[in-house]
Amino acid sequence: MKKIGVYTSGGDAPGMNAAIRAVVRTAHAKNVEVIGILNGYVGLLENKMIPLNPRDMANIVQRGGTILKTGRSAEFMKPEYRAKAAQYLKSHGIEGLVCIGGDGSFRGAQALWAEHKVPIIGICGTIDNDVYGTDDTIGFDTAINTALDAIDKIRDTADSHDRIFIVEVMGRNSGFIASAVGLSGGAEEILTAENVVGVDKIVEKLKDSRAKGKTSSIIVTSEGQKAGRSYDLAEAIRKKSGLDAKVCILGHQQRGGAPTAHDRIFASRLGSEAVMALLAGKANLMIGTDGGKLIEVSLDIVTQNAKPGDTTLIQLARLLSV
Repeated sequence: MKKIGVYTSGGDAPGMNAAIRAVVRTAHAKNVEVIGILNGYVGLLENKMIPLNPRDMANIVQRGGTILKTGRSAEFMKPEYRAKAAQYLKSHGIEGLVCIGGDGSFRGAQALWAEHKVPIIGICGTIDNDVYGTDDTIGFDTAINTALDAIDKIRDTADSHDRIFIVEVMGRNSGFIASAVGLSGGAEEILTAENVVGVDKIVEKLKDSRAKGKTSSIIVTSEGQKAGRSYDLAEAIRKKSGLDAKVCILGHQQRGGAPTAHDRIFASRLGSEAVMALLAGKANLMIGTDGGKLIEVSLDIVTQNAKPGDTTLIQLARLLSV
């Protein structure tokens, strides 16, 4: 293998640049050229490709986002467009790909392999940490630390004014961010897709906390299918209890910012390992982690399964918030 491509797809995640850097520099150390595909699958269908050299990777390891840009493409889910993409790759002499993204990106990668036998290795990059087959994903650690920093500041205001704050974090179908942030931020309650709690129970807990002398409370909730649903929750709490709950939606700031040391190290390991897997003749795999050890998981398995939610952190947070 003499030439490979690399692209980032789906939502951006802090640490993607560190992964790109590791792919490029590992490949060049093995005398393999690297082509960067811009804007994910959109760029692949539009033939937007540029050569990447080791010097191009200077001063990007600390940057959030992705220098290759990213995007989503509904067209790529159609076989005729994947055939077009495969032809573009062939015309550039690209013999293998590294896909940096989440489960949606991996479905596109798996289809490209199944239909056109383009060797692809996936790197799990998403702040939601919702990819099946891996304990961790690039960007998750940074996202929870960004949210935690915000919650620490919000708690200062909550204490000063004896207020209830509902903090909404990202996580459409996954509660991993909310669970980790809620526990580490000392939340009184954590609401996720895996832990649905009725308003009556929330009000009961808030009143109990006040009876025990607590004058402020933090509730952490994942955004779910509808961003901004925290306002509905705040209104329901007011109607049920008369208590005033303020809302803070953290939104997309959780995607940005410099990646933590953990995410830089993790992304570097994944990027280098992905190149080595391609050069070893492997394909249709995701590089993930299990207990800190890098593992290889078939993209067939990754794309056919959903990562189960874990409520153990929520249970611990509830125990410690008494």
